[in-house]
Amino acid sequence: MTEAPTTPALGADADAVDRAGTAAVSCTDLVVRYGDRTAVDSVSFEARRGEVLCVLGPNGAGKTSTIECLEGYRRPVSGALRVLGLDPWADHAAVVGRIGVMLQRGGVYPMLAPRQALRLFAAYYPNPEDPEALVDLVRLRDVARTPWRHLSGGEQARLSLALALVGRPEVVFLDEPTAGVDPEGRLSVRDVIGHLREQGACVVLTTHEMAEAERVADRVLILHHGRIVAQGTPDALGDGTAGAPGEGQLEISFGAPADLDAGPLAAALGPGTTVVEEAPGRYRATRPGTAASDREIAAMAATVTTWLAERGVVLRDLRVGRSLEEAYLAVVGAQGAVGEETDTGVGREAWRGQPRTHAARRRGLRRARRGRGTDSARGAGRATGGGTGRTGRIRRSAR
Repeated sequence: MTEAPTTPALGADADAVDRAGTAAVSCTDLVVRYGDRTAVDSVSFEARRGEVLCVLGPNGAGKTSTIECLEGYRRPVSGALRVLGLDPWADHAAVVGRIGVMLQRGGVYPMLAPRQALRLFAAYYPNPEDPEALVDLVRLRDVARTPWRHLSGGEQARLSLALALVGRPEVVFLDEPTAGVDPEGRLSVRDVIGHLREQGACVVLTTHEMAEAERVADRVLILHHGRIVAQGTPDALGDGTAGAPGEGQLEISFGAPADLDAGPLAAALGPGTTVVEEAPGRYRATRPGTAASDREIAAMAATVTTWLAERGVVLRDLRVGRSLEEAYLAVVGAQGAVGEETDTGVGREAWRGQPRTHAARRRGLRRARRGRGTDSARGAGRATGGGTGRTGRIRRSAR
């Protein structure tokens, strides 16, 4: 009889759990420039052990540049960075073995199957997770022998997540962890993130999927034009208490039949209240003024419910405040949400899809290790997933 696979003890060890709540990532006055353009402008924040921090922002907002600096793959113009108490650039060799990095795409030899890739990456670490347990954790058992290039997009994403966890990282950076992943796979990703939090690991993730961010994040950071424009818990951003537009007003949204005469409802809700149908069958009641108390919120919700019930109108759902997506759009504006990518194309994104010989990549990696390498070379080295202080030798031999 085959034993059921055990769940790997992801993330930080017991000592790290005891230190939960302390800052694992610290960023102070970070500045990144590409030529004359400032991509990151005096950004400061912290992420703590046992916390999931979600970094949001439109394309070109500075998310990737910020994360690359924290991972030690980009040198900032100025600012103080600490990851687990170390400078990720100056102490890179000591940092890489304690962090996990999930790329949105790439970073795996196309002919390697999930089991082979996990075994290879496990060989880079002195105390890795069990590759077979990770295969089961991300639900890739049925395709464990299928080459990477033949996996679906969602399967490739789940394998990338497993590869980021193989070294038992204390800090995990996840780039779009649910992009292209089916609903079942999303549940698996959420479970993994939740377990990392429970184990005391710090998780920093970027995503454009607001619903996922709202489900998994303890705190949200919104970047726009290289600056932090709002931060706080998803609930605080939604109710306007985290510095986002909308602070000082009470909002309730609800579903009801389309073309409802909302004027009488607005009158019932009190002076200054407006009720608009934002979309067919979707209404929002807003009352300006100072931040509402719990009593005022409850009274407004009760009035809406009672008014609809007296007219035999079915209330489909009711929400106090705004969703994270609504708060995000209020901060960055609709134009920011669909803006074009303005990154310079160097770093971890640059090398993807560019034909480079193995010899050229090896030369770039050697220059990067001597501190004179290009950002493209650092991106290429990073994507291979080497993890410990002996990464240079491992990567060279793997290639």
